[in-house]
Amino acid sequence: MTVLVPMSADAFAHYLDDAVAGYAKDNVAAGRWPEEGALLRSKVDFKNSLPQGLETPDNYLFEIKTAAAGPTVGYIWFAVVEKNGLFSAFVYDVEVKQEFQRQGHAKAAFEALEPFVRKLGLSRIGLHVFAQNPGAQALYRKLGYDITGVNMQKYLDP
Repeated sequence: MTVLVPMSADAFAHYLDDAVAGYAKDNVAAGRWPEEGALLRSKVDFKNSLPQGLETPDNYLFEIKTAAAGPTVGYIWFAVVEKNGLFSAFVYDVEVKQEFQRQGHAKAAFEALEPFVRKLGLSRIGLHVFAQNPGAQALYRKLGYDITGVNMQKYLDP
C-alpha cells in the first residue's frame, strides 16, 4: 500500500538535488531553456518557490512510501496557490525512483493526495506536464485530469 509521509529534512536534501537537475533537464528537452545555464536557472526557480525549504508556507512535500515505515519510493510536492481569486492545489513535482516505476506508486500517491487537499478546503488540483512525457499524460488522464491549456512553439530555420 502506497502512503504519503511528510518529507524529512534528510530526504529533502536528496530530493532537492535530484529535482533541480531533473527540472533543468526537462526544460532543455522541451526546448523551453537553452542547455547553458539551465541548472542555475532551475536552482533559482526552486529557491524562489521554496525560499524557506520544507518550512515554506502553503507548500506540502511528501515522501511516497510503500508503508509508513517502508522505503521511500518517490516524492510529491504541491502548494496552495491563488489565481484570479480561485484557490487550488498545484502539484509542482512528482518523482518515482526508477527502480519503483511502473508499480502504481504515482497513481496511488495522487489518490492519497486528494483527501489531504480536500481537508485544506480546496476543490481542485492542477499540474503541468511536459509534452515529452506521454506516460505521465496518460496517467493524469486516467486519474481524471482535464487539459486546461496547451503551449506550442515552432522552430524556424535561421
